[in-house]
Amino acid sequence: MSTKIHTICEGNGKPLVTTLTPGQDADTLQLPVLVGLVRINQPGPGRPRTRLEGLAGDKAYSSKANRDTLRTTRTRCTIPEREDQKTNRRNRGSAGGRPPDFDREVYRQRNRVERLMNRRKQYRALATRYDKLATTYRATVRVADILIRLRARPDRSTPQDPRNTP
Repeated sequence: MSTKIHTICEGNGKPLVTTLTPGQDADTLQLPVLVGLVRINQPGPGRPRTRLEGLAGDKAYSSKANRDTLRTTRTRCTIPEREDQKTNRRNRGSAGGRPPDFDREVYRQRNRVERLMNRRKQYRALATRYDKLATTYRATVRVADILIRLRARPDRSTPQDPRNTP
């Protein structure tokens, strides 16, 4: 009955790609799957863009395989290194290599995914998981994502009429 929801979202908190896995599955295995599913529609004709400009993730996604996947897709990543990885790298000495780049300012933007997950939890069927089948639960997640996209606030950089703000 436990299920994990893995998500990549845009910089403004709108969901791009979502997958579901059983609760006992490892998080780190899902990053290549998520990156492979990304399709960003561009205005006008042409194929959708499949490369992310950047990705900020938590420590669960800090494996060497994930970093290699992001490197091959030319995606800048900001993922903190786990303590055991730091220790192993230090123990290897000069053969351990350099630590991966980490930008604290970019990593602070990761809270947008957390806010998206909290917006999803406002839907009772999603938060309590009444559905027994994974297919119906996945459909519930998709419906919630559609509603979140439709109700998303416009970009705050554009001037708005104060009478239209909630």
